[in-house]
Amino acid sequence: MPKMKTHRGAAKRFTKTGSGKIKRNKAFKRHLLEHKSSGRKAGLSGPAIVSSGDVKRIKSLLVYVK
Repeated sequence: MPKMKTHRGAAKRFTKTGSGKIKRNKAFKRHLLEHKSSGRKAGLSGPAIVSSGDVKRIKSLLVYVK
């Protein structure tokens, strides 16, 4: 069997934390921000942890990401 390849699109979007959880960025903060409330925009800033239902699928894409 050849070595598995890391999915490069996933590697650019997700990182692993020190405890092994997967971190992601939140959506809806790129444009069309004028009508969104400041509280909503503040809530979208900063990273989030991937939900437990998606972890197995994403970990299979991030084979060698540390």
